[in-house]
Amino acid sequence: MPTWAARAQILPLLADILGADGRCDLERSHMRSRILLGLALAAALAVPAWAAEIRTIAMSGHGEIRTTPDMAQVTAGVTTMAATAAQAMSANASRMKGVFAALQKLGVPEKNIQTANFFVSPQYSNGDNNAPRRLTGYQVNNDVNVRLEDVGKLGSALDALVAAGANQINGVSFSIQNSTPLLARARTDAVADARAKAETYAKAAGLTLGPIQSISEAGGESPPRPMYRMQAMAEVATRIAPGEQSVSADVSVVWEIH
Repeated sequence: MPTWAARAQILPLLADILGADGRCDLERSHMRSRILLGLALAAALAVPAWAAEIRTIAMSGHGEIRTTPDMAQVTAGVTTMAATAAQAMSANASRMKGVFAALQKLGVPEKNIQTANFFVSPQYSNGDNNAPRRLTGYQVNNDVNVRLEDVGKLGSALDALVAAGANQINGVSFSIQNSTPLLARARTDAVADARAKAETYAKAAGLTLGPIQSISEAGGESPPRPMYRMQAMAEVATRIAPGEQSVSADVSVVWEIH
């Protein structure tokens, strides 16, 4: 049916053709018939047609890039005990001075050294045989996180820390300084993986893929998954195996199918 706008144009023309007395003027009717035909056609084209339903297929894809980490972080520190808190802190400060000197000698900048933990705690006897617990002294713990921008220096750094007085090595972790290019590659591989799956399913169903309708990333960059081992051996340098880390991406892609 014509739209309301088309009707508004057609009705005045009908009135003009009929004339004031309501009789049809054939000459004008012939001229106006062409106009009415054009208006009717325009009105028909103006009616919105129901678009064909778009069929789609959604597929997920995974991309993962593995590489050797190029940065390491170690948490090391000093634990001291003494009869008084002041004595324990003094002994701790003396040994930590050696730890900082060793790090400086290794060329570790101050910005890569951060205090991770410091506390003073009283120590008590167990109070066996119903004996009351009594204060036996104080313990001071001072730990620092050290970031090494050269993984190759980790073994010598551990040796130097222990030699300088560190008696706590609480953990070693590895990371990638600039993972952005790796993440870009992982995302590219993830989209390619999704396309390969979609093409397989479409072909099996006798269909073909059309244009992409949407792409979304699920979860973004995954946390690094380090694989490494540490081995300390007497009278030789500490060996460190940084292993590999992976940077991955997961995507969901929707295609039109024909």
